[in-house]
Amino acid sequence: MQQSPQPQYVPLVEVVRSGFAEGVHFGTAVGLTARGEIGYVRGGAEAPMLPRSSAKPFQAAAVLRAGADLGPAQTAIAAGSHSGEPRHVETVEGMLAGAGLDAGALRCPADWPLDRGERERLLMDGGAPSPLLMNCSGKHAAMLAACVARGWSTGDYLEPDHPVQELVRREVEEMCGEPVAHTTVDGCGAPQLAVSLLGLARGLREMTLAPEGSPEAAVLEAMRNRPEYVAGEGRTDTLLMRGLPGAVAKMGAEGVLVVAAPAGEVAAVKLSDGDPLFRARTLAALEALAAVGADVSPVRDLAAAEVRGGGRAVGRLRPVADEALA
Repeated sequence: MQQSPQPQYVPLVEVVRSGFAEGVHFGTAVGLTARGEIGYVRGGAEAPMLPRSSAKPFQAAAVLRAGADLGPAQTAIAAGSHSGEPRHVETVEGMLAGAGLDAGALRCPADWPLDRGERERLLMDGGAPSPLLMNCSGKHAAMLAACVARGWSTGDYLEPDHPVQELVRREVEEMCGEPVAHTTVDGCGAPQLAVSLLGLARGLREMTLAPEGSPEAAVLEAMRNRPEYVAGEGRTDTLLMRGLPGAVAKMGAEGVLVVAAPAGEVAAVKLSDGDPLFRARTLAALEALAAVGADVSPVRDLAAAEVRGGGRAVGRLRPVADEALA
């Protein structure tokens, strides 16, 4: 099996419980100034990594370029990892119906809603996992819509050499400014393309600079205007975009987050432990954005992750300062 070089991970976020440093999240982070210069870097930001769902804005732009006819909410959910709320499912069903398809065309695995309340409601009602509920179903429906628009086959749309996936690859390489280092299979079954963390940050910045009327501009406009379709109620992506109007945020599995601030600064982070509690990557990303001049004060509360004991706050997460690496 081919082995990919691991990025150089460094301490980024410390977990402090009752004054005792209990643990540390290692990772890498990069921040670009509004002019596109590297203004902040921690660890090896130029080594290949898997952006996971943080690559969905590129995938959404590719399907629009292919001719998928999507409305704003449909475009946002194509670039998102939805929670399985009723409006999310209805939107995905509408995308499929518009292409003359139904849920049977989806090749993503059946799953439960990410939203806890929706999952519990489904269980109480005797429901079952479904491909429609899988958080990537919006992306898959958009790919299928592009296939129908172009007359491409739909049964094999996840194959790396399928025209829709080749178009995604060109979009990723063009936006990120580097060749794809490796192709693997994402959790939803779609091809996952490895680029560097720096490339991911540059890619989102390129999308923010895209001219009005372009597929890239349409994707980011939809994400900004419909953040509830990019993630869902109470989730980080949605809260960041609501708290910083004009910003774009997209989280990915295994500790990835990329954020473009309203003024053009961009931060991307990858935590080596996957950040399973979804609490450290936001702090690391906001630290990187602040370091390159972005005003993140309206969303600072999203980085104030508590450490709890006995039902009360007994500590917090805090950034690890640069000098701690010496």
